[in-house]
Amino acid sequence: MTAAAVTARREPRIRLSKSRQLALLLGITAVLFVIFQGQFLQPYDPDAALFAFFNGVRDWLDANADAWIFAWILPFRTLLNWGVEVTNGVLLAVGWTGVILTTLALGVASVTLRTGLALALAFLLIGAFGLWDATMLTLAQVLVAVTMSLVLGIPLGILAGLSDRFLRLVTPVLDLMQIMPTFAYLIPLVIFYGIGDATAVIATLIYAIPPAIRLTSLGIRGVAPETVEAAVSLGSRNRQVLFKVQLPMARSTIGLAVNQTIMMAMSMVVIAAFVGAGGLGEAVIKGLKTLDVGESFTAGIAIVLLAMILDRLSASASATTDLRARGHVRPARFSRRTVLAMCGVVAGAGIVAGLTIEAANAFPEALAISIAEPINAAVEWIETNLVFLTSGIKEIVTAFVINPVQWFLTLSPWWLILFLASGLGAIITGSRAMVTVALASLSVYLLQVWEPAMETLTQVLVAVAFTMLFGMLLGTWAARSAVVSRIMRPINDGLQTMPSFVYLIPAVALFEATRFTAIIAAVMFAVPAVIRLVEDGVRGVSPTAIEAATSSGSTSLQVIRKVQLPMARRSLLTAMNQGIVLVLGMVVIGGLVGGGGLGYQVVAGLAQRANFGSGMAAALAMVALGIMLDRITQGAGARREGSTRD
Repeated sequence: MTAAAVTARREPRIRLSKSRQLALLLGITAVLFVIFQGQFLQPYDPDAALFAFFNGVRDWLDANADAWIFAWILPFRTLLNWGVEVTNGVLLAVGWTGVILTTLALGVASVTLRTGLALALAFLLIGAFGLWDATMLTLAQVLVAVTMSLVLGIPLGILAGLSDRFLRLVTPVLDLMQIMPTFAYLIPLVIFYGIGDATAVIATLIYAIPPAIRLTSLGIRGVAPETVEAAVSLGSRNRQVLFKVQLPMARSTIGLAVNQTIMMAMSMVVIAAFVGAGGLGEAVIKGLKTLDVGESFTAGIAIVLLAMILDRLSASASATTDLRARGHVRPARFSRRTVLAMCGVVAGAGIVAGLTIEAANAFPEALAISIAEPINAAVEWIETNLVFLTSGIKEIVTAFVINPVQWFLTLSPWWLILFLASGLGAIITGSRAMVTVALASLSVYLLQVWEPAMETLTQVLVAVAFTMLFGMLLGTWAARSAVVSRIMRPINDGLQTMPSFVYLIPAVALFEATRFTAIIAAVMFAVPAVIRLVEDGVRGVSPTAIEAATSSGSTSLQVIRKVQLPMARRSLLTAMNQGIVLVLGMVVIGGLVGGGGLGYQVVAGLAQRANFGSGMAAALAMVALGIMLDRITQGAGARREGSTRD
């Protein structure tokens, strides 16, 4: 064999960098768009055959509701409705004194006196807003849904923590449940469970159970293998190891699972109102429909207060329990047993008073306050005096950002968008993602809702762009300044506690009901999570690398651009992935305030029987769109740093 042949064999293959691959993909897409724009489109047809097929399925299910195959649904639906009714009845029976004093007792027993007083004050404010009965109904629905989620989720999480095979089996299911926009499964649930509390509980369970399973599994797998081996070597059986070693040592993580399950359930409060759940969600929707910002915002504040109460009780209680188990709690003035006894007396007195004294049962009207009128007055002032600013921002962004993106997506051939999305999946994540993205894009086309899907995709892309812009600026600033970080932490906590629908209220108040309003609400909803991830990634960059760059004469801006952001690439890509998932769910909700697209189709399908078929297709398309966007970015943040370099 000649030396020339050996040299030729050892020559490296020509491989384009990722940036060049992206440039080539975008160049080919631009050329094909110029040639084929306006062709191979799929205009929305409300009389499409697929929609008629879904309507037929709905009619068949209604006609055969008594068939044996559906016999299990009625008892289950009855059980769920009964559970909500009984829980709500108990909460109303014990009255406002019973609920408030029990909350005070729980706060003091599990955390501190200050926390207990703050939580009791929060319930007093809710009652003063005139929303006590609605809040008790919402609390009953959340308690039933969370109980079911934990009863099912914790055992499944334990199994996933003990079995690699089961974890591999359940992971894609959990991924789908978390990617799926919440509106997507309302329509199929309505088919089987009708309108009412049962449908709301099941929808909440679907959304809330993934963190219960994931975090429980994480806690079990986080127990040191040496500890498990030591227990086994001492003769412990598998069951003894689980209950005496793994579960006690995973207590903190399982407590976090309870907390996150409760928060996820609270975020479904307003959405559940679309299927007849009532409660605070119904008050928010009523205010949005009538453009009564004051009424809607008051109900939104009540939701935030209730979420805060449940969050502090569950999170603080689990943290305190874990610290106490580790022996890190300082001795108190009173013994633990004395504190619990005192709290039990307070809670019992409140419950007895609510059951026996009429004035302690119904919240007194003398304590009522109204903030709706001042809020409406403030909104009216803004609309009168700042319309030039809000309208100007809205028109500029709409004309120069939203319209061009929507023009490209809606005028591109469907197969060109499929080609572009698949190419992005292949370059950013890998070949498996390319196949998944292609199938998801094709599904949207086959569901015959391509045009509204492109409208929704437009809003998602624009919202993600603004979310990443603000998230990177604020996250980087917080990472470089301890003062900014301390200021932003409680703001982010508050924004992440609020249910998604609450963000629609200030957006509508400032910008009226338009596509831009839906985008602004989505940015407000998604940016806190992005800020946290960016701050964590930038803060995690090695101080040695920063010192080296500074000593070589780099300015602060150069350190950020050339050192911190490139080295935090994994966190930035993860932030983008999370931003896309959060924005997708929120932009769909924005269909209620002028966003249009798939969200509007789903809501129309829920509201009008004739539109059920198109709503069902839109719901399935939302799932496909969520999978497509998630798979394009999901693997990027998970890759090793070395494999992502050009």
